[in-house]
Amino acid sequence: MDLSTVLYEVTDHVATVTLNRPHAMNSFTQEMLDDFSLVWHTVKQDDDVRVVILRGAGDRAFCTGMDVREGIHRHPNVWSQTDPGEFLSPKLNQVWKPLVCAVHGMAAGGAFYWLNEADIIICSEDATFFDPHVSYGLTAALEPIGLARRIPLGEALRIALLGLDERVSAARALQIGLVSEVVPGEELFERADRIARIIAAKPPAAIQGTVRAIWESLDATRTQALRTGLSYTQIGNPLGKAEVDRAAVPRDRWTLR
Repeated sequence: MDLSTVLYEVTDHVATVTLNRPHAMNSFTQEMLDDFSLVWHTVKQDDDVRVVILRGAGDRAFCTGMDVREGIHRHPNVWSQTDPGEFLSPKLNQVWKPLVCAVHGMAAGGAFYWLNEADIIICSEDATFFDPHVSYGLTAALEPIGLARRIPLGEALRIALLGLDERVSAARALQIGLVSEVVPGEELFERADRIARIIAAKPPAAIQGTVRAIWESLDATRTQALRTGLSYTQIGNPLGKAEVDRAAVPRDRWTLR
């Protein structure tokens, strides 16, 4: 792929995508939107890719949202304008391969386009999370709407309404369920890689069916979701069972979290 703002590497069925604008705290531009449109298309079509890791280059930030200096292209007709999430977000691009986000430093504003649709988020001890929109007189809508579907409503509102005056620490992010694990900074990328490889070793049809069933259930009532869920098992189970390497299924090995 011809990418200008991200790095993309596939090893042992794991695609590692690195936001590569450390000089601008990995903020996204139109170029990055275009890059991610290509990344998600490639991930979706390439069956050698089973899991995706997303991380940021540099020491200061995972991502601080849109680059306000460069901006992004906006159609002059307001009714023809699109949400940047249509480029950045995996689920909006119908990518059902798990996304593991490894967050360090600042994760702000538009960074939530990825975090809101991640399947697993881990972070380093120095990570902080915040949404600056209202501090600049901008309505905080798209990011907190997605965030309210993965953390308690009151926590999503607090992040949205306090803007630049408060940041969520790694410890607090763990308490409210935004992240599932906090590790020392020097261990972050290795730990994300380890999690991704554990998932990648499992039957991909079962993994992708599980991701799709759970995410699509969020748009339905409980009863509708359960009824549709049966269809996912009827479609996916024969495919997943055919992919099982029974000799590789662990019997006595497990970890306690």
